Amino acid sequence: MATVSPARARHRGGSRTKVAAGRDGAAAAAETVALVLGEDSPLPETDQDVADLVFRLRGHVMQLGAGLPPSHAALLERAQKISGTEIPHGYVPSRVYLRQLAEATRELLEAPRHTGAAAKGDDLARGLSGRFAGLRLPSRATIRITVFVVAMAVLIYAGSGPRP
Repeated sequence: MATVSPARARHRGGSRTKVAAGRDGAAAAAETVALVLGEDSPLPETDQDVADLVFRLRGHVMQLGAGLPPSHAALLERAQKISGTEIPHGYVPSRVYLRQLAEATRELLEAPRHTGAAAKGDDLARGLSGRFAGLRLPSRATIRITVFVVAMAVLIYAGSGPRP
């Protein structure tokens, strides 16, 4: 799992955070792009911060490129060309390279992901087909409360019977 540098964590208003394992790749890519290209995002302080962000962005380029339709091959080729070059030495060139890579990743995010049957197949894989397609999954707190209420009802029912 990737971690956020202390400088980025301070910017985000928290301590070091880890990327969730089961999270959507596009959401993680959008977050990394926002860390680099956001208007209120500071420049990375150290070369290690730049290297960490470049590593994450390169992974996002590979992940997003796998789901891109063939009609966007030029976009993918440009992003792969940028991500394939080494990080330039020096403060300004390395930050310029980081921004270029983030912009290429953002372009991949904005490209259409699926067409027709592929999108329907993804909905079926996630269990969101038919009349339940627009519904959200309940939150963790809602599930916990429901389990607690059912457990209390079972205890009350079991305790209301005659005792031997």
